[in-house]
Amino acid sequence: MTSLPSSSAPALQRSAIPGSYGWPVLGPLSDRLQYFWFQGPSSFFEKRIEKYNSTVFRTNVPPAFPFFGGVNPNVVALLDVKSFSHLFDMDLVDKTETLVGDFRPNLKFTGGIRVLPFLDTSDPKHTQIKNFCLDMLMRSSKTWAPTMVAALDATWDSIESKKGSTGSYLLPIQQSIFSFLSRSLIGADTSAVPEIHKSGHVMADKWIAFQYLPTISINRVQPLEELFIHSFSLPFWPIKSDYKKLEKFVEIQGKETLDRGQKDFGLTKEEALHNAISILAFSAYGGYVILFTQLLGNLATHKDVHAALRKEAREKIAENNGDLNFDAVRKMDLIKSFVYETLRFGPPIPSQFGRARKDFDLSSHDKVFEVKKGELLCGFQPVVMRDPKVFENPNEFVYDRFSCAKGGEELLKYLFWSNGPQSGTGPTASDKQCPAKDVVPLSGALLLAQLFQRYDEIEIKE
Repeated sequence: MTSLPSSSAPALQRSAIPGSYGWPVLGPLSDRLQYFWFQGPSSFFEKRIEKYNSTVFRTNVPPAFPFFGGVNPNVVALLDVKSFSHLFDMDLVDKTETLVGDFRPNLKFTGGIRVLPFLDTSDPKHTQIKNFCLDMLMRSSKTWAPTMVAALDATWDSIESKKGSTGSYLLPIQQSIFSFLSRSLIGADTSAVPEIHKSGHVMADKWIAFQYLPTISINRVQPLEELFIHSFSLPFWPIKSDYKKLEKFVEIQGKETLDRGQKDFGLTKEEALHNAISILAFSAYGGYVILFTQLLGNLATHKDVHAALRKEAREKIAENNGDLNFDAVRKMDLIKSFVYETLRFGPPIPSQFGRARKDFDLSSHDKVFEVKKGELLCGFQPVVMRDPKVFENPNEFVYDRFSCAKGGEELLKYLFWSNGPQSGTGPTASDKQCPAKDVVPLSGALLLAQLFQRYDEIEIKE
């Protein structure tokens, strides 16, 4: 591991930010096509690092042209660990409506309410809603692990009964994730509403897709994607009925949670309701589906590490009186490292944005740049998390990179998947770090440990 420059290092070279935004209309359109179609997001940023010999530069990011009124695609890209970390300093950056850049989906998708991900820390509502979310997690701490394990056991039982051990897992595990998160976070039992139990995860998928597809690279059916997905905001009406069903489900089945949001945190009923849906369907469900899918994909790719992971899982469960819970997985050094490396390789939310609150000096590893108030900063984590000045062999998946045996715990302060360092003291109501910063990796470890406890051999077909 290479350490970041210390405060005693020589003064960094001051430099103008390289790059450009190109001609109006043509520049953003060209960059959009490169980003989505001809290069792909990672290559888009990597090629510009090479071109400008800098991890900080000006460029455009989607969405852009022709039908995104009021959206400015101009950004300053931050693509190394040191420059990216400025996005966590709330004295320097404003996070108002910058979740996916200068674009915000229509408020109809969230009942006319600006939900937590689009609020800056200076907004009084941010503190109220973040504390509401943190309270949900605290109250679920004792039931989270057993609820998740029971849901996954039921999922594997179902898959085996229908198709045997080689059955498809994607849709069943999505259904399982939605059910256990509904129960754990908002106290809502999906089995009480058959349609939600069967299709709630599909409704959540569609709700997320119609909001964020204009910013997501798929690159499977070009040029149709550019014409029909990336050229304009998608409307709310096709998924309106599904969202109303999610509303009714949360309003009735999660009534106790919503009441607490109003009484204990000063939210209106509508604010509590639509933020609860956002927390459940977007922040929790959407993130867990990505993480669990990537964990299973990495297991499929790295079969050579199965024996070591299985041995550790079974030993630590046995030492915990045979109980699989968070106490057990906290002691699983290799399994936790596998999860952290998965989060490094494929952060669930790849891009982070923030708008400069004031003029300030921004440092990369080797240069200092002047950022002007109002400029939009953009960090792309799949590139940032491959910073060769921090991570050895950054493009390789090293399953034990974060293990104690390798001193990998020191690297956790550079693991930024949660919009903050994994080793930090957050999350708090005064930052934008994911409220589930600690719960998510433990849940990933629980998934792996449960698989290795249950199966002697695991064959996953991607």
